[in-house]
Amino acid sequence: MEFLVVGLVAALVALMIYIRVAPSRASRWHDAQTPSTGLGAFPAISGHIEQLEIEGDGATQMAALDKIIRATPRTMGLAGTLESGKMTYVTRSAFFGFPDYTTVSLLTNNTTGQVALQVFGRLRFGRKDFGVNRKRIELWLAQLDVRDGTDTPDA
Repeated sequence: MEFLVVGLVAALVALMIYIRVAPSRASRWHDAQTPSTGLGAFPAISGHIEQLEIEGDGATQMAALDKIIRATPRTMGLAGTLESGKMTYVTRSAFFGFPDYTTVSLLTNNTTGQVALQVFGRLRFGRKDFGVNRKRIELWLAQLDVRDGTDTPDA
């Protein structure tokens, strides 16, 4: 029985270490195809997408959102540049260090020329994120609305 307990504890510790040190490949998380959606919010079991129409070329909003995201605890940039119009970030959970990946992209409609800001958050491990990505994205976008001086949309 004692060996079983020690084995389970060792397996748990090994899993926690792996979760924290597993490499985050930009080719998988940043260069992945951005989902094609319309304007609005699109919750999924393993993540969340918000896409909203913005004024101008979106550079100002993207730079402001970058500052908001980088100020989030346990969050760092993974790949991309503001100039490219696409950035990917990693946010880790407090206790276990589970990584969530968020890609922010400026998308231009080739027909209308309208620019949209898409925020695509998803988990790496597991199948369900329990709404964590949605809450984080909504918080970031609410802060962006405040900085831009616009009203936060009703939920």
